[in-house]
Amino acid sequence: MREWPPPRPRVDHTQIGSLPGEGGMPRVIITRRRAVALGVFVVSVVAFLYFVLPKLAGLGKTWDRLGQGSPGWLAVAAALEILSFAGYVALFRTVFVRSRKSNIDWRASYEITMAGLVATRLFAAAGSGGVALTVWALRRSGLDRRTVAAQMVVFLTLLYGVYMVALVLFGLGLRTGLLPGGGGFAITILPAIFGGVVIALFLGLTLLPVDVEGRLAGWASRRGQHRRGARALARLVTLPALAASGVRGALAVVRSRDPLVLGAVAWWGFDIATLWASFRAFGAAPAFSVVVMAYFVGMFANVLPLPGGIGGVDGGMIGAFIAFGIGAPIAVVAVLVYRAFAFWLPTIPGAIAYIQLRRRVAGWTAGGAGLDPVGTTA
Repeated sequence: MREWPPPRPRVDHTQIGSLPGEGGMPRVIITRRRAVALGVFVVSVVAFLYFVLPKLAGLGKTWDRLGQGSPGWLAVAAALEILSFAGYVALFRTVFVRSRKSNIDWRASYEITMAGLVATRLFAAAGSGGVALTVWALRRSGLDRRTVAAQMVVFLTLLYGVYMVALVLFGLGLRTGLLPGGGGFAITILPAIFGGVVIALFLGLTLLPVDVEGRLAGWASRRGQHRRGARALARLVTLPALAASGVRGALAVVRSRDPLVLGAVAWWGFDIATLWASFRAFGAAPAFSVVVMAYFVGMFANVLPLPGGIGGVDGGMIGAFIAFGIGAPIAVVAVLVYRAFAFWLPTIPGAIAYIQLRRRVAGWTAGGAGLDPVGTTA
């Protein structure tokens, strides 16, 4: 009889530097001046996007339609965004929790992921805030440092692997006409090339020997007076080796056929469907392939040092839709309504989850419960 859940795939562990989470809850040092500046920035950007931008280029009349959006489609958009969050929780569990005896149950998984999402939205670009909080919670649950590091790379590889594959498939499909929507070279092929290069690079890293760091360490010990340079080379290869272990681990998770791995697709897919439903709420939506490509191109702005990508992601998506020939008025309204769901919907539940997570971690610490490297109560 098949074991359920499937056993956790073995992941290569590599040497890593210090990780957050050894002590208390990771905190963002915010002085009164920084808090005021952050508040003014967020309010200014939101005010510009929602009140000034629609008045420019004759968008005022379209923005007046905001109150005329279809309540049914807006409700569908909200439901789709909730399903996107559910996919994120499912992916978290398939990577980090592989035993019914795990101290991290479904409720704890929800608290960790939702609190991490809020940290990502509010405190840091490119997801670093959410990563720090997730690492902290996993370490406090009892998982060892190397397991957390390796599995976090697996998690991010699965999540962003879907992103890169989508860039390639939809970029090529739109440009060649296999998918409806058209699009110029810059908005289809260039993103596809970027995605292909990233995929090739990470797959290429798997050619590194599993024990490459051990080999380099042994070589360094035999180098005598030249040992310092050899050690520097060994440290230099640490990050590529960790990335390679993440790719191997991600492929192993996929091969395990655990249905929860589809959470990576659900996270992106339902979020994109929320954007599509936002278009439908105010009229006809573009071809879904166009929505997918414009969404992912706009998401490039998440690397900017902006809280939750406010301003950058919005502008990137609007620009991408305009490049596909979508009218600016409807693009502005649909994207801003989508961003209201994607950015603000998880804020209150995430803040509550953050408070609940602090209490849960305090209970873990007081009870002394720990987990072994595969997530089983020790």
